[in-house]
Amino acid sequence: MKSYLVIPSYDTVILPDVDYQLGVEELNEDEKSRIKIDDNKVLIVPMKEAKGKMDLTMSDVYGLGVLADVLDINSTKVGYRVHARTREKVEITSLTGNGDILEATFEPKDEVLDITLKGEKDLLDTLKKDITELTTHFQGGQMAAGYVERCKSINELGAMFCQFLDMSPDEKYALLETDSMKQRGLLIEEALKRFKGTVDMQEALNDRYNATEGNFYKKAAIEKQIGLLQKELDDMDPDAAEEENDYRRKIEESGMPAEARKEVDRVLKRYMEMQPNDPDRASSENYLDFVTSLKWKPDELPKVDLKEARRILDKDHYGLDKVKERILQQLAVMALKNKQEGSILLLVGAPGTGKTSMGKSIAEALGRKYVRISLGGVRDEAEIRGHRRTYVGAMPGRIMEGIKRSGAMNPVVVLDEVDKLTEGGFSGDPSSALLEVLDPEQNNTFVDHYMNIPYDLSNVFFICTANSWDTIPQPLLDRMEVIQLSGYTPYEKEQIAKKHLLPRAMEDTGLTRKDLSVTDGAIRRIVSEYTSEAGVRGLKKQLDKLCRVVAAKLVEKRMEEESGASSETEEKCETAAGAENTSEKTAASEKADAETEKTEKKEKSKKITVKEKDVPEYLGNKGILHDRVQKHNPAGIVTGLAWTQAGGEILFIETTAMRGSGQIKLTGQLGDVMKESASIAASLLKSYYINSDLNFRERDIHIHVPEGAVPKDGPSAGITMFTALTSLVNNKPVPSDLAMTGEISLRGQVLPIGGLPEKLMAAQRAGVKKVLIPKDNERDLEDVPKEVRDHLTIVPVENVRQAIREAIGIELPKPAHNLFEKMKGDEENEPAEKK
Repeated sequence: MKSYLVIPSYDTVILPDVDYQLGVEELNEDEKSRIKIDDNKVLIVPMKEAKGKMDLTMSDVYGLGVLADVLDINSTKVGYRVHARTREKVEITSLTGNGDILEATFEPKDEVLDITLKGEKDLLDTLKKDITELTTHFQGGQMAAGYVERCKSINELGAMFCQFLDMSPDEKYALLETDSMKQRGLLIEEALKRFKGTVDMQEALNDRYNATEGNFYKKAAIEKQIGLLQKELDDMDPDAAEEENDYRRKIEESGMPAEARKEVDRVLKRYMEMQPNDPDRASSENYLDFVTSLKWKPDELPKVDLKEARRILDKDHYGLDKVKERILQQLAVMALKNKQEGSILLLVGAPGTGKTSMGKSIAEALGRKYVRISLGGVRDEAEIRGHRRTYVGAMPGRIMEGIKRSGAMNPVVVLDEVDKLTEGGFSGDPSSALLEVLDPEQNNTFVDHYMNIPYDLSNVFFICTANSWDTIPQPLLDRMEVIQLSGYTPYEKEQIAKKHLLPRAMEDTGLTRKDLSVTDGAIRRIVSEYTSEAGVRGLKKQLDKLCRVVAAKLVEKRMEEESGASSETEEKCETAAGAENTSEKTAASEKADAETEKTEKKEKSKKITVKEKDVPEYLGNKGILHDRVQKHNPAGIVTGLAWTQAGGEILFIETTAMRGSGQIKLTGQLGDVMKESASIAASLLKSYYINSDLNFRERDIHIHVPEGAVPKDGPSAGITMFTALTSLVNNKPVPSDLAMTGEISLRGQVLPIGGLPEKLMAAQRAGVKKVLIPKDNERDLEDVPKEVRDHLTIVPVENVRQAIREAIGIELPKPAHNLFEKMKGDEENEPAEKK
C-alpha cells in the first residue's frame, strides 16, 4: 500500500478541493526530496492537540485527512510556507516514523453528493450573505467581503472563514468528517449563527460602556476630591492617620498571603470609616490586633540534633525508653525531610506519667516554642473553630489563641485531655472540629470562624494526651498514633523522686541540701506506703508536704536559737560593760563576739535528716492502704487483676453456695460486661460438671467483688470467676499469692486482654508471686519492665483446663457430648412424687 509524507495540522479547517497556504515550522531536505519522489503529493492530517511531529501516534491524530498536491514551497522567517491544493478525502490506516520523515498509508473516502447544483448554489449564497453581514462589524470588512464573493464552493467558504470563528478543533474536524455536503453547509451556518450572537453581545456591551464612560470620569473626579478632603481630615486628626498607618505597617510586615491580606484590608477600611462611638469599632479593633499579632511565616529552626534531643529527654524523664525511642524516630524523620512530617502523636497513660511534660521536652529538643491547650470539658465547637464575628464578645478558638500565645507559626502544641471532650448537642461536636486541625491533608488551610481567613497549621507539631482512648471518637483516633505510657515501678518512682521531684520540692520551699537530707529508705517507704497511683503525682504531693513540714520546723528552730543566742550575747555584753578597766572590757567583748560567731556556725550546721522511721512524723500515720494478698484463701476466693485510669489494681472474686433454686446472684456494682463474664463462667462450669453428682438446680451461687461502692466493669474477669467457682465446687483453695487475668468463651478459651503492664505492676506491689495470663498476651510482656518480670512467675494459658491445672492442681472433667440426652435421662429418673 502506497505511503505519503504527512504534514500535520492543528486547529485548522481542512476540506477537499481547496487551496491552502500552510505554515510549517520545519521541513528538512529528506522531506523535500520525498515530496518530489511522490509527485508532489502529501497527506494533510489534523491533530487532536499540538504536539511534535515525530512524537505523533495514531491516537494523537484524527482518523481522516486529505490528499493534496504541493504547488510551491517558500521559506519564511519562522519556517516554510507550503502552497497546496487538496484533492480527495482519505482515511488514515497507519502512521509511522521513518528516520526524520513521518509517513502514513490511507484508503480513499468518498463523499456523498446529497444536494443538487441549485441547492448548493442557494446554500452558498445564504452563507455568503451571513458572512458579508458579519464583516460590517469589523475593521477591513470590505476586503473580507471581496474574498467572500470569490468563493466558488461551500468547501472554499468554510476553509476560509470558519478558521476565524469560535470553533473547537473537534468542531472543525466535524466539517471534514461528515460525508454530506448539505450537512457540512448546515454546520457552517450553525457556527456563523453562534458567532453572530457573540458579536451582537459584544456590541451591546460596548454600547453600554460608551453610555457609562462619562460616569467613570465623573467617579474619578469625585474620588480625587474625596482624597483631598481625607488629607485635610488627616491633618486635623493626626492620631487616626497614625493608627491607620500603624496597622498598615503591621499588615505589610506580617507577610500574610494575598487572600488573608484582602480580608484584613477590607476590615481595616471599614474600621477607619467608623465613628468613635460605633459599637462595632471595638470588635474590629480586636480583630485587627489579633490577626496582625499572628505569625504568618515559620521561624527558622535549628537542625535537629538527636544526641541533644536524647539528652534532654533523659534529663527531664526517667525510664520511658520505648516512648523516647518513638519520639526520636519522629525527630529523625523531620531532620531528614527538613520539614514537619509524620503522624500526630497521642500519649496515653495514667495521670502523673509525664505526658504533658514530655511535650515540653520535645519542644526544647526541637528548639521550638511550646504551648499547652487544655481540652478537658470542652463542649462547644466554637471553642475549637472560634466564634463568628456576628455578636459582641466573639473570640477566636483555642487553637488559634494558642498559636498567638506561642508567638510562632511552627510551635509544639500539646492538646491536653482529648479524651475529656464532651458532645455539645446544639453547640456542635468539638471532637469533629478537631478532625480538620489534626489532619495533615487539611490543616494547611484551617479557617477559624473568628478570623474568616485560612491559616496554615501544617508546620505545627501537635501532641495529644489522654488517660484512656476508649472515649475518643474513632475518626479522631484514626488520625493519631497511640503511644502507651505505662505506670512506673517502685524502683522508677524512687529514682524519679531522688532526681526530679525532691530537688524541685526543695527549691519551691526554699530549702537547700544543707537544710534537708532524705534517705533512700525514707523515699522507699513514702513510695510503698503513701502512694498508690501508676504515675508520680501523688508522690510529688507527699514530697511537697514533707518539705513544707521540714521548712516550718527549720524556721521555728532557727528562731528559737536566734532568740537564745541574742539573750546570751546581751548578758555577756553587760558583764563586759561592768568591768573596772578598759582592758577587761575589751577582753569581755572579744569573748562575747567569739561566742556569737560560734553560735552562728552551730546554727548553720543544723540539718534535718529524714530517715525511714521518721516518715510518719512528717507525713502522718494515714498512709495508703494497698490491697495485698491474703495469707490464706479459702475455697472459692481468687485474686484477679484490673486496670483503671489510675493504673493497675488487684481485686478479689469471692463465691459461695447455698440451698436454693439454681439462681446466680451478683453483687459489687458489676457492669454489664462483668455480669456476662459471670454468666459465661457459671454456664461453662455446669457444662464441665454435668455428669457429676453436683446438683446445680438445688444450689444458689453468689458471686461478690468487694468494695461494693466502687463500680466495676471490663472484659478480663472471666477466667478469675471460673476459677473461683471451680475452687468452690471442688472445695480446693487457690494459693493466695496467685493472681490471674483474662476473658473466657463458652468453648473454654482464654481470650486476650489489655493493660497487662499495669496489671502486672499491681500484682508485684500486692505481693503476688505467680500470675496466669492469656497465651495471646505473651507479646505484650516486652512492654513490662524487667524489674516486674523478674519478681513474678508469669504463666501463659490457652484454655480453662490449663488455668485450673496451674491454679488448683486438678483436671477438669470432660463435658458431656450429648447434653440433651443426659437431660432427658435425668428427667426419667426423677421420682414420681417430684414429677
